[in-house]
Amino acid sequence: MTPLLDTIDYPQQLRLLERRQLVQLAQELRLFLIDSVARTGGHLASNLGVVELTIALHYVFNTPDDKLVWDVGHQTYPHKILTGRREKMQSLRKPQGIAGFPRRNESEYDTFGTGHSSTSISAALGMAVAAQKTGSARRSVAIIGDGAMTAGMAFEALNNAGNMDANLLVILNDNDMSISNNVGALNKYLAKLLSSRFYGTVRKSGKKVLSAVPPMMEFAKRAEEHVKGMVMPGTLFEEFGFNYIGPIDGHDLDALIDTLHNIKELNGPQFLHIVTQKGKGFEPAEDNPNKFHGVGKFDPTNGNAISASPVKTYTEVFGDWLVDMAAADPRLIGITPAMCDGSGLNAFASAYPDRYFDVGIAEQHALTFAAGMACDGLKPVVAIYSTFLQRAYDQLIHDIALQNLPVLLAIDRAGLVGADGPTHAGSFDLTYLRCIPNIVIMTPSDENECRKMLTTGFQYPGVSAVRYPRGSGSGALIESELTPIEIGKGQVVRNGKNIAILAFGSMLAPALKAAESIDATVANMRFVKPIDAELIEKLANTHSYIVTVEENCIMGGAGSAVMEALQAMQKNIALPVKTLCLGLPDLFIEHGVHETMLAECGLDAEGIADAIAQLIT
Repeated sequence: MTPLLDTIDYPQQLRLLERRQLVQLAQELRLFLIDSVARTGGHLASNLGVVELTIALHYVFNTPDDKLVWDVGHQTYPHKILTGRREKMQSLRKPQGIAGFPRRNESEYDTFGTGHSSTSISAALGMAVAAQKTGSARRSVAIIGDGAMTAGMAFEALNNAGNMDANLLVILNDNDMSISNNVGALNKYLAKLLSSRFYGTVRKSGKKVLSAVPPMMEFAKRAEEHVKGMVMPGTLFEEFGFNYIGPIDGHDLDALIDTLHNIKELNGPQFLHIVTQKGKGFEPAEDNPNKFHGVGKFDPTNGNAISASPVKTYTEVFGDWLVDMAAADPRLIGITPAMCDGSGLNAFASAYPDRYFDVGIAEQHALTFAAGMACDGLKPVVAIYSTFLQRAYDQLIHDIALQNLPVLLAIDRAGLVGADGPTHAGSFDLTYLRCIPNIVIMTPSDENECRKMLTTGFQYPGVSAVRYPRGSGSGALIESELTPIEIGKGQVVRNGKNIAILAFGSMLAPALKAAESIDATVANMRFVKPIDAELIEKLANTHSYIVTVEENCIMGGAGSAVMEALQAMQKNIALPVKTLCLGLPDLFIEHGVHETMLAECGLDAEGIADAIAQLIT
């Protein structure tokens, strides 16, 4: 017998099924997901949690004409499978394969490109207003998780949407709480009632009649809020101007479909609250949803990882350092914007729970929160991904750097990040950090140097940043001591002739390998700011060629800092020096294997050597 899933290539076919068949389809889709992600790696728990919701949305709404905007997008694998990409799931996050997040250029069903959180309501509201302005009857739906609702941008959008009459539906996918007793028959009934056209008509008519008698209108409003508030947590969203519906079981297809059908007939901003379970249907993911949020290849029978590197990752090096430094200095505070696991803070959170703060997906708040602590004598360490630090740029400048406060930024995932692609790549941090006054910027070339730089930044009396790549380094021996290094000083690690390669951070290893074939001098620059001008001047006076290499965009990055230094010191350089800056090109680099991506950018040893050969010929 042919599985139902094999007959569904697009939502139009899904909508031809009888409702009783959808439960079987959900079971098949869930099994397909587990098997597929086990082979490719990727996000699992979040996708297992939205299987029924995805089916219901495509069953009720006329996609792609009706717009679905998925917040973050790491839960869109079921959506991709049902929208013509089932056979392509084997290429997920691989070079030239489909992306792990929605991409507008990948499918007409991917209405908005995502990867960062809390953008869905704003984007869907924009689409709803566009439909209104063009006279279109299409609907706009934002699907957002409870984690993403912690970000200010989500509430900015809610506040704006509540003042409009655009046909926007916001679905809150709440997977932080279990499906408790109140999500039962009564709540199903209330959800269907509150989403019905009858209730909406009575409510609207009642408001019209009572508006002529202000005291009665106020009384009725308070009575409605009181009754609804007793049985559901929707008062907040009602205050924003939404009609709140729920919470309902997000795994109950009948309840979802009935409610969505009713909501589809309503006008104005609607808010549907559903409760789901992360990892639903796969016991290892149900038991440990954080572990199965983002996974490598694993055994689908038991959830065990197929392979793991014995070498410590930079994230683990940071986590170990944080615990050690916390033991040495009681002023240390660890802060993360909802990335405890990803940023390596688990051990610290366990050892020092009173000094650990997960502020939710609120990068702006995280930095200003740290600034406030620094004002009163504490020493905050903010663990944050490079791509997410972009979201708190004003706070970094205005609240921390301008006041020269002692805050250490531990910037993970600097440079290219492989399978997660351009939405998560840390391609710009050296550029956007370097122009800020008062900041010290460090780029470790190995794990031990990373530990020393973290100590250096923590002891520095102002704002500092240590940016390190995703994954493991060379496996360098890590010293146990908490030893700083001299600020603003690089070091020559290989002596050669005529050509000097100035390497920053992760680029030291390929630079050294390239230097072997061309007999070049190699300097581990260590600091992007302050740049080691003394070392640059010395190398410029003893070499004919200066080449910089960084895993950051070329524009405005570390290479630019070297060029500016050379320009400032040109009177002190005896002979003309030819220069070359190597780094990431001026484009968004698609997902793939990290080593291959670097090679395609000319940042492996062969690419560096070839670029230098072209310079000197």
